[in-house]
Amino acid sequence: MAHTFSPGQQLNVGVVGATGLVGTMIREMLKERGFPVGTLRLFASARSAGKSVDGVVIEDAATADYAGLDVVLFSAGGSTAKALAPKVAAAGAVVIDNSSAFRSDPQVPLVVAEVNPQALADLPKGIVANPNCTTMAAMPVLRPLHEEARLKRLTVSTYQAVSGGGLEGIDVLARQLAHVGDKARELARGDAAAVLPEAEKWAVPIAHNVVPLNYVYAEDGYTEEEIKLRDESRKILGIPDLPVSGTCVRVPVFTGHSLSINAEFERPISVERALELLGDAPGVVVSEVPNPLEATGQDPVFVGRVRRDPTVAHGLALFVASDNLRKGAALNAVQIAEALIG
Repeated sequence: MAHTFSPGQQLNVGVVGATGLVGTMIREMLKERGFPVGTLRLFASARSAGKSVDGVVIEDAATADYAGLDVVLFSAGGSTAKALAPKVAAAGAVVIDNSSAFRSDPQVPLVVAEVNPQALADLPKGIVANPNCTTMAAMPVLRPLHEEARLKRLTVSTYQAVSGGGLEGIDVLARQLAHVGDKARELARGDAAAVLPEAEKWAVPIAHNVVPLNYVYAEDGYTEEEIKLRDESRKILGIPDLPVSGTCVRVPVFTGHSLSINAEFERPISVERALELLGDAPGVVVSEVPNPLEATGQDPVFVGRVRRDPTVAHGLALFVASDNLRKGAALNAVQIAEALIG
């Protein structure tokens, strides 16, 4: 079933999870990009219902009537999406969901706007899935390289910001940094136990540290986040048997996910040709030293440190950074909505 809107048509838009980090960013992106909003309705949990944001009264997402909406952008977690998204789609809206609830569903396209917008041609359930913010950063970079030389294997290590864990993640890092204060010398001497607070949210303290166990184990010693990286890359790029090994690490950075990628290809591809392709790729900026601070607040994915991987016949090593809240979630959701127009 196709779901498209006419150019110039004013759309009735809903945002579920409108008061969270990503929901707030979605509201900002709709304004910033001049999305043709006719009526805007905002939905959140019962405790936020009745409050006003930007002159719009927040409705209880669980009990609201969604009739009359054209597009509803979800950023409210997997359980909420599973419960509500099918009902919203049945009421006539196209649902664009940021959670993991529908990413593996074969009847729900998983879309990165610059990579596979053609997947929006058929929406059997009226739902589109947004990929994980870590996968999102890699896709605009890998697509042109795959088209040139065909991907054969991926090994990825991530450096993920705490904002990927929502407001709680930001609060945990800020609190732990404040707790440590100016006790750097004690840390340097190895007195971490006496200086750092106990672990919160993640397996070990995040301040002045890295956490190589990011979320819970899911399969063969890999975590949920690492399995998402594998499965979502396969689906978006259309390579169902692509071998992917990921190690997802949380780092003490507030915003901006980074990835160190080793990509093996079936055909030769030089560094020079890769840089040429990346320089022309939509949504990609080639940078000498891509980093989270550079990417924060920016739309594109930044890529650099492109070099030959000498451990395989046809391989490249590269480094990617992207704003995990902006492009990693909110921007892509709005871009998907834009792609549905005309």
